[in-house]
Amino acid sequence: MDMQAVHDRGLVLLGCGKMGSAMLAGWLNDGLPASSVWVQDPNPSEWLRGLDGLNLNVDLPEAPAILLIAVKPQMMGDAVPNLGSYGGGDTVVLSIAAGTAIGYFESVFGAATPVIRAMPNTPAAIGRGVTALIANRRGADSLSVAEELLRAVGQTVRLDSEEQMDAVTAVSGSGPAYVFHLIESLARAGEAQGLDPELALKLAKATVGGAGQLAEDSDEDPGQLRKNVTSPNGTTQAGLEVLMDEETGLPPLMQRTVAAAADRSRELKG
Repeated sequence: MDMQAVHDRGLVLLGCGKMGSAMLAGWLNDGLPASSVWVQDPNPSEWLRGLDGLNLNVDLPEAPAILLIAVKPQMMGDAVPNLGSYGGGDTVVLSIAAGTAIGYFESVFGAATPVIRAMPNTPAAIGRGVTALIANRRGADSLSVAEELLRAVGQTVRLDSEEQMDAVTAVSGSGPAYVFHLIESLARAGEAQGLDPELALKLAKATVGGAGQLAEDSDEDPGQLRKNVTSPNGTTQAGLEVLMDEETGLPPLMQRTVAAAADRSRELKG
C-alpha cells in the first residue's frame, strides 16, 4: 500500500480530539483531499465542522485503505466492535490508542487483518512528536505508509517487538511530563536563589526548550554537549557534581522514574 491508495480508497478516522485533529491538519497540508477522509466523532470541533469536503459522521466507505483508531481507551469497547466488518481484507487497522495491544484488534477484526499499533506523545499536537510503531505479520508491509501518515506530527521509530511499548510509554509517552516537572523544579530553584517567579519560569522554559532543540539539531551527542558547557572548576561543574551523583543525583532518580512508569504500563495490561 502507498499514499495513493489512501487518496483513492479513503481513510477513516475514528475519534478526532487534539491528536486526531493534529494529524488531520498535517495530512491536509500535505495534500490529502478532505474528501478522502471520513471522521467519526460524537463531539466534532468547530474546525472539523468547517472543513469543506470532509465526510463527517456520515456513512463509511466499504473498504478504506486505513482505519485509524484515535479514541480514548475507555471508549474502545463501544466504538471499535461496530467496525468488525473491516477485518480480514485490505483495510489496515492503525491504532494510536494508548495501552491497547495488537491482540485486542486481532480479536475484533480477525488474525488475518493487518494491524499497526502506534504510540505518539503529546508534542505531536504541535508537530514535534515522536511515534513508535509495531505491526503484526500482516501489517508489516504497510508500515511505510503508516510512518508517512504519522510524520505529519513528528518523527517515527520502528520497534522490534510489542513488549518494547512499555518502555516507550515510560520514556517518550510519559517523558513530556518529566520535562515539564524539570521546568517547574528549575524555576523554583531559581526563585530560591532570589529570582522573581515570573522571570525564573521564563528562564527555565526557554533554557529547557532551547537545550532540547540544540540536542536534536546537533551532530554531537548530549554528553559532549554537556561537556561543551562545562568549564573546569566553574559554575556548571559545581551544579553537575550534585546532579550527576551516582547515588543521590539524577541518574538513579531517572532510572526509578522510568522503571515505575514501565512497570505500571505492564500492570495495566492485566
